[in-house]
Amino acid sequence: MIQSVCIFGDSVSKGVIFDSVRNKYILLKDSFVGTIEHNTNISVSNYSKFGCTITKGSEVLKKHESELNQYDYTLLEFGGNDCDFDWAAISNAPEIPHTPNTPVSAFEQGYSELIDEVKKSGGKPVLLSLPPIDAKRYFAWVTRGLNADNVLRWLGDVEYIYRWHEMYNLAVSRLAKLHSIPLIDISSAFLKTGHYQNLICEDGIHPNKDGHKLISETIERNALAYV
Repeated sequence: MIQSVCIFGDSVSKGVIFDSVRNKYILLKDSFVGTIEHNTNISVSNYSKFGCTITKGSEVLKKHESELNQYDYTLLEFGGNDCDFDWAAISNAPEIPHTPNTPVSAFEQGYSELIDEVKKSGGKPVLLSLPPIDAKRYFAWVTRGLNADNVLRWLGDVEYIYRWHEMYNLAVSRLAKLHSIPLIDISSAFLKTGHYQNLICEDGIHPNKDGHKLISETIERNALAYV
């Protein structure tokens, strides 16, 4: 029986959503982590950080690696910030190449090393795939106050954002197979709904309250299979 888990990740696993009424980011009380704790009585230590990339995640994990053998599982959720770009720089100079926060090859290598660190510390890593993004909403969000035409010229088409994000998601899947560790498929759970955009906040990238409910249901349904 699973009694305790810890999780390292970014704002999605932290439980951050955009509150359209208050026009700001807030921590959702009924995030998927909080819901899992309430529904299952599993104790969850959440070490996720807003804006966390795989590099920052590795730094956070190092501070807690001596604790990992105390948990039944260590959940890992990274990629959403790694694949992001400096949109202001793109807006100002769309004619030159731009690199993401973490190039996909570096992301894959860094994530692989992080998984190895979890194992060496006596932890049992489980990867979470990424919730899909709403490219149109995200484009509108990141180009606020910028030259949207320049950003679009650099992208080629708005849906390129979705495809780029999915490339990092595929990297996560490859890593789970490479390291022979469980992967909980959050992505398919969203896509199966048919209108997954209804589960995403106004910013196009953070799951909303209903999205977090779906994530918790997906984890609860699948995680126990690894006991």
